[in-house]
Amino acid sequence: MTTLGIITLAALFLALNLFVFSIYFLDKQAARDGRRRISERTLLTLALVGGSLGAVAAQQILRHKTRKEPFRSILAGILVLHGALATVLAFAPQWSLHLLQDF
Repeated sequence: MTTLGIITLAALFLALNLFVFSIYFLDKQAARDGRRRISERTLLTLALVGGSLGAVAAQQILRHKTRKEPFRSILAGILVLHGALATVLAFAPQWSLHLLQDF
């Protein structure tokens, strides 16, 4: 992957997580104002599609859904899943080289 490709992916990742953070912010505002809320399913889906860091940051900074179970545990699980996937992707090139040498 080229440097431009890496920068583009990083920018998209940052934009997605800022978007998710803003959605959590809007839901927190709606909760404070007694307005219609964003469903937990939508919030968790946004975290699952790549916005887990933005979701966790919003949860901690905004103190949003910090005591709500099972939401909290599911969000933590999504974050762990994303961490594991990032680790696998980071080391996949080295693993594939070693696997090819074994054959």
